[in-house]
Amino acid sequence: MFLSRFLRSFKCAAAGIIYSLKTQRNMRIHFTAALLVLGLGYWLRIEAREWLLVFFAIALVIAMELVNTAVETVVDLYVRDYLPGARIAKDVAAGAVLVAALNSLAVAYIVFYPYLKDFFAGVGVP
Repeated sequence: MFLSRFLRSFKCAAAGIIYSLKTQRNMRIHFTAALLVLGLGYWLRIEAREWLLVFFAIALVIAMELVNTAVETVVDLYVRDYLPGARIAKDVAAGAVLVAALNSLAVAYIVFYPYLKDFFAGVGVP
C-alpha cells in the first residue's frame, strides 16, 4: 500500500512536469538550454565537481519554472478580474525564475569559461 501511494506520487509529479513542458514556452526554452548545457559539459569533459554545479543550477531553474507555472495556474483559476495582489503573486513567482536563471548563467561562466577561454581568445573576445 505504501509503495503504491509512493509510486502514484511519482506519476503525479511526472504528469506535472509533462504538463509544464507541453504548455509553457519558457519551460521548453529552459529544458532545451539544459540539454545543450549537458551536451557541452559532456563534450568538454568537465569534472565531477563542475557537474554538481551544473546539475544544481539546472534543477533550480526547472523547479522554479514549475513553481511559477503552479502559481500562475492557481491565480488564473481564482481571479477573474485584475487584482494587484494577483499580479504581485505572478510577478514574484516569475522573479524567482529570473533569479534562478541568472544563477545558472553565473554557474555556466564559472564552469565553462576556463574550458572555452582559448577558443574565445582566438576570436578576439576577452
